[in-house]
Amino acid sequence: MIGAPDSDSYQRGWYELEPDREAGLSGGARIAADAIATIYIAAIAATATATGIYFIMFPELGALSYDVFGRPRGRWSNSPTYLALTPVITAILGVVVTRAMPYGVASVMITVIGALAIILAMRSPVAPAISAGLLPLVLGIKSWMYPPGILFGTTLLALMSIGWRRYHASPSDDVSREPQPDANPTGIAWLIALLTFVALAACVVRITGLRFILFPPLVVMAYEMFAHEASCAWADKPFRLPVAAFLASAGGFAFWHFFGATPLTAASAMICGIVVLRATRVHVPPALAVALLPMVMDAPTIAYPFAVGFGTLMLTLWFYLYRRVLGAIN
Repeated sequence: MIGAPDSDSYQRGWYELEPDREAGLSGGARIAADAIATIYIAAIAATATATGIYFIMFPELGALSYDVFGRPRGRWSNSPTYLALTPVITAILGVVVTRAMPYGVASVMITVIGALAIILAMRSPVAPAISAGLLPLVLGIKSWMYPPGILFGTTLLALMSIGWRRYHASPSDDVSREPQPDANPTGIAWLIALLTFVALAACVVRITGLRFILFPPLVVMAYEMFAHEASCAWADKPFRLPVAAFLASAGGFAFWHFFGATPLTAASAMICGIVVLRATRVHVPPALAVALLPMVMDAPTIAYPFAVGFGTLMLTLWFYLYRRVLGAIN
């Protein structure tokens, strides 16, 4: 469907060091892209409200739409089939585990390992699919309507991405076919570090009772940090991550508190998250997911942004230790 980008761009993770220089937009085009992403999220929220199927409002759609419209030649825009289907497949896994097991360290690890296996086996570049698998377990979603709900949002976004990329294609671009997905990460150190962190975070959740310390987008953040360290936009400035996540989640919670789970809240949370990314100067699309997460939570409290901040601080410290250990070994 979509022409393949240059081979060099496929060697980098989706958190580009300078996302607006190559695959991304800038200036007025970037503002237009952000506006379209916000309108899309508001429309998804309106659909969820009208149908009563609240999980149509999949929070990672915020991250996905922000990157798809902001980088029309990026990996997700170039892979609409993977964009549409990968989160649905992991969503099925999430429902299966949630129906079979209670929330706990074992069920979290099975879900995360299963989602990673799906992504790696498909060679899919859509890392937020991990969040689609973990969200049912965290929220206790057992309905088989959850995967179709995810499919609605991701399919709509994939179709929009095709038109958006064609609109921004240059005469020399080949937009006739879909590219091969990105290469899987190599080695095993990143996988050990990632799974160890998830297990530790799940243990902290068990001790504290604060389930959103291990909020689903956190595993997506961790995957990109450990699996694609060289291209992670904030790997060299990891302490910006907790700030961005806390501010975005606090903003999303505030809008939910004042306006409820409405399209206005979704649009406002999306704008808040975008402003946070601009202010902190870090390209972390999952921060938009944590801004939207209160939309699908059951009566979130003020503890939510603090749990998010604590979880991301844990990740930052673990990643810092991981790099120090690797540096000492090498």
